[in-house]
Amino acid sequence: MIDSHRQDKIIETLSQQPLAVREQVEEVSMDMWGDFPKVVKEVFPNAVIVIDRFHVMKAVNDELNKIRKQVGMFERGSKFLLLKNGEDLKEEETKNLEQILSYSTRLKKAYEWKEEFRAIYEQSLSIEEGKKKIKQWLCQAYTIYCEVIGTIQSHLDGICNYFRNRTTNSAMEGMNNRIKLIKRQAYGFVNFQNFRERLLACFSH
Repeated sequence: MIDSHRQDKIIETLSQQPLAVREQVEEVSMDMWGDFPKVVKEVFPNAVIVIDRFHVMKAVNDELNKIRKQVGMFERGSKFLLLKNGEDLKEEETKNLEQILSYSTRLKKAYEWKEEFRAIYEQSLSIEEGKKKIKQWLCQAYTIYCEVIGTIQSHLDGICNYFRNRTTNSAMEGMNNRIKLIKRQAYGFVNFQNFRERLLACFSH
């Protein structure tokens, strides 16, 4: 754990591990922002970059929520129902969602495309099969979605690498949530060293 987001500092710290150890890293899961791909290529020469599926879905959901606002759908609970996985909806929620979707054809199509994209992740596919399905989705969904189309296209290889082993960074996200909780409980830390020691104590069990 270091007190820096600078690329060179991160590389310096990770490179302290022997090359023989770093060469054994096969995959690194990450989001689609920042310079971390450069760090991975520098430090872990044999690693494949996997774009975390939940960050990709968040990008799709964020644009779906923008569309909700653009069409003027501000009914209470509409955001929650639109962004929740369709298969997890209860019977009453499904009925309420149908009413919300009847408000706008554009919103209805955006929701359907969101669910179709999520369904791709749930299938047992090879990298090439996954890439083919995502490309088909991109060719069709561009009539509704805008920003996320370019984002997915720019990171397509990393996104499709998910189908290698279905790797995500959910464990790291869990740690991040725990760290945020610790910060709130402490009402902040006077200095980084105290913060570091508290976190190391927490995760050393």
